[in-house]
Amino acid sequence: MTTPTEIRLKKAERRLEVDFDDGSCFVYPAELLRVESPSAEVKGHGPNERRTVPGKRHVGISGLEPVGHYAVRILFDDGHDTGIFSWDYLHRVGQDQDRMWRDYLSALKAQGLGRDP
Repeated sequence: MTTPTEIRLKKAERRLEVDFDDGSCFVYPAELLRVESPSAEVKGHGPNERRTVPGKRHVGISGLEPVGHYAVRILFDDGHDTGIFSWDYLHRVGQDQDRMWRDYLSALKAQGLGRDP
């Protein structure tokens, strides 16, 4: 399991920066973290229940809450606060964010949805 050595919340830039103990460093746009939240609202309760969340282009992060020694709860300024981002999940999102972003944009287009509210 990788763990963060430093976490920087950049509210004005709407992003989170995380350095991990394996030497990797990732910059996460708030919009990507919001639409990839590991919450039931986004992921559902099963593999076929995933929901594409539109209208989050301007979402920001209002705060972070530690969850034990294994995760962080990200508080978004749209009121969403139920996703618990484990260190492993954050690391995986960092590694796969280009693919995740492309998949998200494709899903929006396929469903006739957009990034703007």
